[in-house]
Amino acid sequence: MVEHLKREKPMKNWIIVFSVIFCQITTIYSQNKPVSPIPESCSQLVLVVTPSQESANGKMICFTRSAAQPEWIQEGDSIIVLVGKKGLAWGKGLHDSDDNMIPIKKEGDGKSPAGAFTLGTAFGYLPAEKLGELKFPYLQVSQTLECVDDINSKYYNRLIERDRVEDKDWQSSERMLLSGIWYELGVVVDHNNDPPQKEGGSCIFLHNWSDPADSTTGCTAMDRSNMKMIIEWLDIFKHPVLVQLTRDLYTELRRNWGLP
Repeated sequence: MVEHLKREKPMKNWIIVFSVIFCQITTIYSQNKPVSPIPESCSQLVLVVTPSQESANGKMICFTRSAAQPEWIQEGDSIIVLVGKKGLAWGKGLHDSDDNMIPIKKEGDGKSPAGAFTLGTAFGYLPAEKLGELKFPYLQVSQTLECVDDINSKYYNRLIERDRVEDKDWQSSERMLLSGIWYELGVVVDHNNDPPQKEGGSCIFLHNWSDPADSTTGCTAMDRSNMKMIIEWLDIFKHPVLVQLTRDLYTELRRNWGLP
């Protein structure tokens, strides 16, 4: 009995040593593992990829995932979209920005924000009940709804009902109801809003185009039928995220960000 215990003791020591080494390796790996800006709670992804930093055209694809199926699954066909007429620049959202890759977005630069962003409310000219059963917050555009793009206003980059504000301090804004078909349907992109950085870019939306030859100053536009489909597809309880990248950035960040 004593001899058996003596032979067993060295093996126990090796098990302890191996366990300690394994724990150290696991800790080092977890500390250095890339962190995706896309929250684990996100199970709807709207991905936009453009051919280059300067391109004003791109493709949008929607994806879903679940706890039972963690890999991203494509929903429907790809959609042709327009981004800013000057292409993409890093926006302010869920991600870290690296201006060694592409420039940082600024107010009035004509660029759409690149990166990862949550989506705010959907909006449109019609009452919500006219659009069917939505699973996402919806705001009917009124005569007085404006998006403030005046960098000196305390309401910068906010949707405001003009008649409900006493201290109107802005000199420039977008009148949402006067934008023709563009804002007939859309979704707010949560860019540069927590809190807004002065000159960081404002009033970024997904919205209709009037024509495939349109250009935008920073929004992402598409055919009305596709915009309506996306609004009907979005589910607030699935925490949707918009990702917009150039093809090169997508290739570089795909693995670290856990993209499809």
